[in-house]
Amino acid sequence: MGDIAAVPKQFLSDKVGFFTESVIRDMTRQANLYGAVNLAQGFPDFPAPAEIKRAAQEAIASDVNQYAITWGAKNLREAIARQMQIWQGITVDPQTQVTVCCGSTEAMIATLLAVCDKGDEVVIFEPFYENYGPDSVLSGAKPRFVKLRPPTTSDGEWTFDEGELRAAFDSQTKAIIVNTPNNPTGKVFTRTELELIRDLCVEFNVLTITDEIYEHILYDGTKHISMASLDGMANRTVTINGMSKTYSVTGWRVGWTVAPPPITNAIRKVHDFLTVGAPAPLQEAGTAALSLPASYYENLANGYRARRDRLIPALEGAGFKCFRPRGAYYVMTDISAFGFGNDLEFAKYLVKEIGVAAVPGSSFYRDPKDGAQQVRFAFCKKDATLDDAAKRLAKLRSAI
Repeated sequence: MGDIAAVPKQFLSDKVGFFTESVIRDMTRQANLYGAVNLAQGFPDFPAPAEIKRAAQEAIASDVNQYAITWGAKNLREAIARQMQIWQGITVDPQTQVTVCCGSTEAMIATLLAVCDKGDEVVIFEPFYENYGPDSVLSGAKPRFVKLRPPTTSDGEWTFDEGELRAAFDSQTKAIIVNTPNNPTGKVFTRTELELIRDLCVEFNVLTITDEIYEHILYDGTKHISMASLDGMANRTVTINGMSKTYSVTGWRVGWTVAPPPITNAIRKVHDFLTVGAPAPLQEAGTAALSLPASYYENLANGYRARRDRLIPALEGAGFKCFRPRGAYYVMTDISAFGFGNDLEFAKYLVKEIGVAAVPGSSFYRDPKDGAQQVRFAFCKKDATLDDAAKRLAKLRSAI
């Protein structure tokens, strides 16, 4: 068959040269290879709510097994609209503003493909969730990065410079991506910060794309504010959300966009030819999920707060400097005390020799040097899993 590796370069798109495969998911493969505790990828290792699983089972048993309406089952779209009104006071037309996608991951790329042209620019805060840069490139846009600076104290806040943010906006700026609560930092953007972003979007005629997948996972009295709820933003915001994090079903792949009708129409066109539609029986389960009582969300946040407060002391005891998250379920840490050359070297040692998988911080930055002394841990795990990780991490200081 000849040399199968000798594929002509012209067979490949130039776009794929600008990014790598997911580092997060690679760390899961390494955790499996070395038998490590996986605190890298953000998926729970505990059961999803029984009511939601039962709803999915009943939908399959009732033969809800064929295509749903391309842009989402009617009852799920209505549930999404209802909950946006309850949670954020935002009035949404489920018929013209909601598109159900195969997870928030598809929702993001469908949105960027729908709104961006070659030469456009997309502003992204860094450290960023690793999909945003590649999604911008795939859509033909150029990402422009604005730094979130780590707090100077363990309980401080990640901040950005107003002048640096303003400098990122120009005549080519099409959109800004705002992820709040934020992955990987755990930052929850304040109303003042969001209003600053709003004012820049209005001034430069820019769209905001908000990833709000962690909206119910909040700590220490913080409040989630949807950008679309701010004055002047209803017609220039795409809100992205999904079932994965709130209902512990990351493998179900049911997410959605909420946007003004003209933008929704464009997203639906792209979505139709990307995936046709999200899994029909799991959309039925999504309707049940969005009907859970308020106490469910209170218990969700309280449970994750307890997990956060269980893991952080173990990390600090092992020698990490932790940046305490206000939302989401990750802890960013500083590893400079361990004396490793960079985060990749440290993460490899951690998973192979200590038996705990984390995500190298460099994967969240444009310039790997900016994350070379950081790693991220996920605490969306059972107490027993976190305790196992703590025992292994206790060996870290003595082993180095």
